[in-house]
Amino acid sequence: MSTEAIPAEKPKRNFNALFGLTLLGLLLLMWIVLAVATPSFATTLNITNLLRQGSLIAILAVGQTFVIITGGIDLSVGAVVGFTTVIVALLINAGWPIWAAVLITLLVGVAIGLFHGFGIVKMGLPPFIITLATMTSLRGIGLLMTNGNSISINSDSFQAFSRGSLAGIPYLFWMVILVAIPSYVFLHHTRWGRYLFSVGSNAEAARLSGVNVPRTIFMAYILSGLLAAIVGVLLASRIGIGNPTQGDTYELQAIASSVIGGTSLFGAIGSVHGPLIGSFILSTINNGANLLNVNTFWQRVITGLLIIVIVYFDGLRRRGK
Repeated sequence: MSTEAIPAEKPKRNFNALFGLTLLGLLLLMWIVLAVATPSFATTLNITNLLRQGSLIAILAVGQTFVIITGGIDLSVGAVVGFTTVIVALLINAGWPIWAAVLITLLVGVAIGLFHGFGIVKMGLPPFIITLATMTSLRGIGLLMTNGNSISINSDSFQAFSRGSLAGIPYLFWMVILVAIPSYVFLHHTRWGRYLFSVGSNAEAARLSGVNVPRTIFMAYILSGLLAAIVGVLLASRIGIGNPTQGDTYELQAIASSVIGGTSLFGAIGSVHGPLIGSFILSTINNGANLLNVNTFWQRVITGLLIIVIVYFDGLRRRGK
């Protein structure tokens, strides 16, 4: 059977569009409520800060979504973020041009994704295990490289990017748009995107249909590693240091954003816009809770409850097919 026989599933697209609009409505409602509840929320300074906070997780969530759609998981993305802040900091401080330091750092993210693909496809390791091992190892390697210390980046021009804005919108949010547009086209309008869904739905059926399943898995994890490295570079630019412990819990926030955005942990269901909105819902919850002086522990409780409710209804929807 030809690879072109795999259809783009329009019912899922329609559901994703409707779910995305619902999420967007929820986000706008949260913003309205918080603007009324606290005068500090609707200020230019706070909104700009919220956009910067949500942008990093949004990019990470897109990469995580590619992996989850295939039925996998990438627990290493937070560690990749921290590790790549160290790499880019060391390269810039060693006198490398910024563009070269950034390029090498992104290649490190691609290499990590390749390693994950090799572990899953060639070694037969579960995604949970190989990415958990990488998460632990990268933290340790980063700490060994820095001797447990932070590395201050001695380039003002590198740090200036994350603090700048265009048309009143932070550069970090423009980076989200720069990542989201090609990601959307790739996932929803190319055969490679359809392959991700088909592998997540039934890998054996996809193989019999002519899909190169190993290559598709490699592609998903490479994209996840690349986007995590991009976040690492942006985070290093924002905070001005390289530290392997940066990005701690980012993997959980990325997974939560993806799930809240409608990506099914069972695979084969997901979008680009959903996780993006999901990441800003989480950022809004955290931002609003801080402004309202709500105990930070409640932020985690709310996030956990959101995940439970959404995964529960996702399970009901799948059983109802």
